[in-house]
This record gives sequence, structure tokens and C-alpha cells, in this order.
Amino acid sequence: MSERRYSDDEVAAIFATATEGSGSTALQRRAEDGLTLHDLQQIGSQVGLAPDVVAHAALSLDLRPQASSQTFIGLPIGVQRTISLNRWLTDAEWDNLVGELRSVFRAKGKVSASGAYREWANGNLRASLEPSENGHRLRLSTIKGSIRPLLGLGSGLVATSAVVWALSIMTAHLDVAALTGISLLAASGLGIIASSVVGVKDWARQRAAQLESIATRVALPANARRLTPPPSND
Repeated sequence: MSERRYSDDEVAAIFATATEGSGSTALQRRAEDGLTLHDLQQIGSQVGLAPDVVAHAALSLDLRPQASSQTFIGLPIGVQRTISLNRWLTDAEWDNLVGELRSVFRAKGKVSASGAYREWANGNLRASLEPSENGHRLRLSTIKGSIRPLLGLGSGLVATSAVVWALSIMTAHLDVAALTGISLLAASGLGIIASSVVGVKDWARQRAAQLESIATRVALPANARRLTPPPSND
């Protein structure tokens, strides 16, 4: 079997992971046929990166969880990451995962189990271990439950302002006071909609990064997992 070779984009991703938090700049070296892990380790050694750190970063690249999302009028309101662990998670590993979830998301949550199936849930945030033919499958998911009511409120205010404006025109009562009130009502609705759209996009990006980092680290071999920094909650 030929040795795994990495493309230019993969090389950049590996060194970005390997140098995270170190203040170093990720190196890139172009090669038509790609680079092997040994090549990457040699490049890394030139900037003080240990071979096992580079190997860990390369392994993480091959353990990307499957990503899926739930949308509402084009907005990402749900994020999910799923990865097959190809082994059975031990009780101690599950306890460590639950502890990490509680720490990262600052939520105690509730643990439940049924046979080989286990789940940690805190509102719409869930982590489940599902049995499969090759061991556990880890599924991490969350939904932004507040976005629909907020968008509904904002849309309602805008619609109300439009109705009031139409009625004022029809009854010839569109004076300065009425126009000011209608404008404030419409502005409030549009402000709620705009802030909700921006907020849910930022939320989705943060949650996707957190869930992917956790899923990837759980899937790593135990001797490589210690090299992975915990996901940031900032």
C-alpha cells in the first residue's frame, strides 16, 4: 500500500492545527505529487514542531466528523457532527466526555443510558453514543430554539407598522405623531430581525467549531488525544 500523501490544502490545514496556540506560522511547501507524513515531520522540525505533534495534526485531518445542519429561511439554526469511533467507548471515556461537555458549554445537563446507547442532554444540546456494527457512533447536535420566536416578533412588528400606516392613510390620520410611532415600530422590528440574523450565524459558526473539535478528539487514539487543546468557549 502506497504511503498517504497530502495536498497543498491539507498541508496548510495540518500545520495550522499543529501550530495552534504556539505563535508559529504554518508552513507550506508545494509538491506536485503531495507530501508524505515524513516530509511534513521534517518540515515541522525546522520550526521546532515535534514529530508526534505533526502526526497528531495529520491524523485529525483524516478524522473529520460528518457535518449536517438544519436551516430556517436560509439561516443555520441547527448544527450536528457525527463520527464513527470504530470502537466501544469505555465508561471512563464517557464520563470524561460528559465532564468536557459540561465545562465547554457551562451546563450540567442530564445523563441517561439504555443498553449500549448513552445520552447527555441539556435543552436542545445533545451528545449521544449510538451502537453500530463497528462500535459506538458519536452524535453531537444543538438547535438555536430562540431564533424562530425572535424572527416572528420582528416580522410581527414590521407587519403591524405597515398595517397602521395603511390605516392612517385611509383615514387621513397620518400626522407627525403617527408617522413617528410607525417609524419606531418598524425600526424596532427590523432591528430585531437584523440582530437575530447576525447572532444566529455567529452562534452556528462557534457551535460547529466546538462540536467538531470535541468529536475529533474523542475519535483520536488515547495516546494522541492528550496533544489536542480543548475547544474554546469564547
